[in-house]
Amino acid sequence: MRHVLVVIMAATLAACQSMPPDQAQSEISRATAAWAEGMSRHDIDAVMALYDSDAVLWGTRSAQLRDNPERVREYFGVLRTVPASYKAVVGEQRIRVYGDIAIDTGTYTFSEVRDGKEVLRPARFSMVYHRRDGRWLIVDHHSSALPVQ
Repeated sequence: MRHVLVVIMAATLAACQSMPPDQAQSEISRATAAWAEGMSRHDIDAVMALYDSDAVLWGTRSAQLRDNPERVREYFGVLRTVPASYKAVVGEQRIRVYGDIAIDTGTYTFSEVRDGKEVLRPARFSMVYHRRDGRWLIVDHHSSALPVQ
């Protein structure tokens, strides 16, 4: 009986192990890239699929805290109104992994063409991810315009 208990405990501990940090960082980087790709395709559903149902969003274009899926989706409704040229490109990133929680801090630039001129809106972000059911999902996202220097 004691041997069985030890085997069960060892299996349980092995199952609780987090993935190697390098693998997690790579997955987080791909998730953030998928977010930018969804934004660039104006695909609200693809962007929303990256957010946990408990996610909180402080968006670049809104002073309102979005703290439930309906309000987050409402925020991304802006993708229906931006020009077809609208794109999001991720710049520098600093990804830190703490078990099943990861933080991606960095910059991205939103761009679009208006009246024949490219308009750039550089911003900074922090995305907190939580690994649930084998997927990294955004649980907290803060974005703000990059200050003019």
